[in-house]
Amino acid sequence: MRDSVDRHVEVWAKEIDWMDPVKEAIFARLALLARYASQARRDRLDSDGLRNWQYKVLLTLRRLGPPYTGSPSLLADHLGLTRGALSARLASLEEAGLIVRTHERDDRRRVRVRLTETGHTAFEQQMTSEEATELALLSALTPAEREALAGLLRKMVVAAEAEPAGRAPTAPAGPRPAGS
Repeated sequence: MRDSVDRHVEVWAKEIDWMDPVKEAIFARLALLARYASQARRDRLDSDGLRNWQYKVLLTLRRLGPPYTGSPSLLADHLGLTRGALSARLASLEEAGLIVRTHERDDRRRVRVRLTETGHTAFEQQMTSEEATELALLSALTPAEREALAGLLRKMVVAAEAEPAGRAPTAPAGPRPAGS
């Protein structure tokens, strides 16, 4: 069984004799699958009239657990946004009926953002669609292969997360392709 990555690796193995073809195949396949899943998410969001950033706000509220409420500053921190950028996004989500912003009774300056029933439904529809897409991709693997893959990827993530923020693991000495 061959795929487009096999052809990609063959081409580059001829051009770059020091390239590790197994490493290249792994990362090319991870990138291809990530692009596929991202495109499937964008396509589904587009068909539902949601933007990716809107979905991320809904996802963040959902992750907070019942009652799916948080402060704007907490949401901004989780999303990596400034308070101003988040405020603009919240206005559009509120207009669409996906969230509501309320003031706390004891301190009117404090605002809470809550996922509405409409927002909850939009989130669930997107998650159901993503579940189907991801299960379709995984259908090529047996349950044991899925477990093995999950374990191997976990090892890689643990190693990546052990590195100081923003610093990649030390690469082996040797020539590097241009632009990398």
